[in-house]
Amino acid sequence: MMRSLFSGVSGLKSHQTRMDVIGNNISNVNTVGFKSSRTTFAETLNQTLTGASAPDDPTTGGTNPKQIGLGTGVASIDMIFTDGSVQSTGKNTDLCLSGNGLFIVRQGDNTYYTRDGAFEFDAAGNYVLPGSGLYVQGWERDANGNIDTGTAPTDIVVPSGQTIDARESTSATFSGNLNAESLPGTALTSTISVYASQGQHYSVPVVFTKTGTNTWSYKVPSWQAPDGTTAKLDGTVTFDKDGKYSSGGTSKMTVTLANTDGSKTPITLDLAATDLTQYAAESTLHVQQDGYSSGTLVSISIDNQGIITGTYSNGVKRQEARVAIAQFANAAGLTKTGNNLYQTSNNSGQPSIGTNSALGVTITPSALEMSNTDIANEFADMIITQRGFQSNSKIITVGDEMLETLINMKR
Repeated sequence: MMRSLFSGVSGLKSHQTRMDVIGNNISNVNTVGFKSSRTTFAETLNQTLTGASAPDDPTTGGTNPKQIGLGTGVASIDMIFTDGSVQSTGKNTDLCLSGNGLFIVRQGDNTYYTRDGAFEFDAAGNYVLPGSGLYVQGWERDANGNIDTGTAPTDIVVPSGQTIDARESTSATFSGNLNAESLPGTALTSTISVYASQGQHYSVPVVFTKTGTNTWSYKVPSWQAPDGTTAKLDGTVTFDKDGKYSSGGTSKMTVTLANTDGSKTPITLDLAATDLTQYAAESTLHVQQDGYSSGTLVSISIDNQGIITGTYSNGVKRQEARVAIAQFANAAGLTKTGNNLYQTSNNSGQPSIGTNSALGVTITPSALEMSNTDIANEFADMIITQRGFQSNSKIITVGDEMLETLINMKR
């Protein structure tokens, strides 16, 4: 009878623990990136009254051991690391992860991992978790404009209002179509935007003139900017009988800047017209060049590769940084530290850090991962846990009544 009392007590404790886990799951049903847990039970030690015996042919057969269980205990509390639903937020700094991966955040020398992607930029341009101020980790563009994901990730910083220096034009490319039905002498005009090193902008006209059945010349006519800047270009492009580019189409355009001190500064552009075609269709001329004036950061966007792109007032879009992802062999083995954060444990393994594409993880921008708590399952488990608790309490009640009967035998 005393054994049954202790078995009932162990059952009460175990079911109470299970109820605590269920309560935590339900309380975090709307917590971003929350991972629910489950409780499993295992029987505790058994008291062996009689051991097993082997068969003794032909006299007797074998006998099984006689054992009395001593109750139950909590075998494990397992974190269920499945994906939660994707919830669109419309906020351009929010990120949602799907798959085996976590964001990396830092506070001082401490590194944490999280599925909470409710990030934003603070007043200094730091990409952070706003609730705790932890810095999101990733890779920033270097001086050459490259994002090297093979290095150790660092804090992501994109200061508001940062500027981009002017870039001198060095090349331009024509694309589009020149109408094959145009008569010789037909002229078409396009314009190349040319930028100097200090951001001065010049719209230089370029005239294409049909000179033969499959031949066009292009040049800058007599042109001079108000400040005295001039430009020179002469070139020819030919096409085959099918209207595809054949030869020519590469030349250099020289823009001679008239400086305020009276000096002259030449700018040379590599110009290509090799992307043009000559079909019997309307003429369309487009030009792309690599220069631009200085500009100020206007907005930020993040794509499904975790790449943060800045848009500047001069129309330039530039990659600023890329968010780093950590992957664990056993993510369920991470230690929860509160505030949606995790740290490594002895059974989680060390993180593999890389891009989302390298690790097979999906990033959904302008969205957050919802809690993976299943309310229907939690309520069903709650009922089962309640009945288990009641059953174990009944064991204690009946055991107490039997002890009372035993004590009253002497009366």
